[in-house]
Amino acid sequence: MPFIPHTEEDIQAMLASIGANSIDELFDEIPLALKTGSLKRVPPGLSEMEISRLMLERAEQDGRYLNFIGAGAYEHHIPAAVWQIATRGEFYSSYTPYQAEASQGTLQLLYEYQTMMASLTGMDVSNASMYDGASALAEAALMAVRSHRTSRRILIPQTVHPVYRSVVRAIVKNQGIEVVEIPYDKLSGQTSLDGLKNFGSEEFAALVIPQPNFFGVLEDVDALTDWAQSRDAFAIAVVNPMALAMLTPPGEWGEKGADIAVGEGQPLGIPLSSGGPYFGFMACKQPLVRQMPGRIIGRTTDQEGSDGFVLTLQAREQHIRRSKATSNICTNQGLMVTAATIYLALLGPEGLRRTAAQSHANTAALLEKLERLKGVKRVFSGPLFHEAVISLPRPAASVLQALESRRILGGLNLKEYYPELGDAVLVCATETKTSADMENYVTQLGEVIRNSTDIASDV
Repeated sequence: MPFIPHTEEDIQAMLASIGANSIDELFDEIPLALKTGSLKRVPPGLSEMEISRLMLERAEQDGRYLNFIGAGAYEHHIPAAVWQIATRGEFYSSYTPYQAEASQGTLQLLYEYQTMMASLTGMDVSNASMYDGASALAEAALMAVRSHRTSRRILIPQTVHPVYRSVVRAIVKNQGIEVVEIPYDKLSGQTSLDGLKNFGSEEFAALVIPQPNFFGVLEDVDALTDWAQSRDAFAIAVVNPMALAMLTPPGEWGEKGADIAVGEGQPLGIPLSSGGPYFGFMACKQPLVRQMPGRIIGRTTDQEGSDGFVLTLQAREQHIRRSKATSNICTNQGLMVTAATIYLALLGPEGLRRTAAQSHANTAALLEKLERLKGVKRVFSGPLFHEAVISLPRPAASVLQALESRRILGGLNLKEYYPELGDAVLVCATETKTSADMENYVTQLGEVIRNSTDIASDV
């Protein structure tokens, strides 16, 4: 977004218009004791050339790494047009459509986003986004409890992203909601259907179903959905939107389809940038729509018969009384949703499918190469999308550190989250990885494993 500074003539004209003699006069109500005076530690201004060089040098300190980490944040190719359009002033500076009649462009974009996400998930309705995928799952749990009315217990498999599980617990723990975890099958990496038998006689508000799960493994979503609904529990899908280009959407799981679908929208045109930004998506079946947090954009006609867009449902506390709001943390991640909508429109269904298919193929090819290394094995036998867990013959932390020194981010060490897996690493290869990239990774990993000097300790 270009910066257009005010000239001294502009400033004087604006001051004259409001009847002020100086900019300082605009802030004369601030006591002098609270003012800092000159900013002595702020260096003098730099020229455009100097500041460009400074920022380039700082950016280069991050380095360029070959990235094989996924775990909920994925490196996909983003067409240049996505952010060229999203950073136009009309989108970049807008926040939220409080004055709907004056925000038709923003509302139409959100309406198109909702339409795309409802189609992608196979659900009846989508809201206009959530804060991120983890908080979207927590909101879905609250939504299920409100709708169920008799149970305040949620079943969550251990195959759900550990950060998501942590966020859910943090948000619901003081609301009298119990979170019960289900173990996973140690061979397949899927949610244990036998483990569900232990809960057959108990009442739950919802069962959370990840697809794919945190291990990259595909769950038996049809069986899990039918199991939940046969016991009057809601089925909450946690899905990777990219995977839905290839897989059955949540709205078609089992006999009736999942009741709520949530997930992280970052794969849809949002770059990896120092831990963010992200946005969550949420969709549901029509009977639950009034329990959905956030806002929903609707399409209508005005008195003259022209199309118009409106805020149909506004269930957050900024629009209605706090005691009646369905959520007090939900938000509209407007800029991220703008980029995602442009991304989806540019790729279309076929482009999205090709991206997902290539990501799947790359991960399968990478695993085949990795398993040729002595001591490297795939941990789980279940089918996968574009991530997988591998075990290493050396300490995972040391191996990953050695790879990083070679400018390769080799995956996520799972010891913190799943210590029972030993030296296990979650690896991911999206469509951005070439054959040469994968060969380089395998070669470097093999050298690190064989070279004891690269490994700090075998303990």
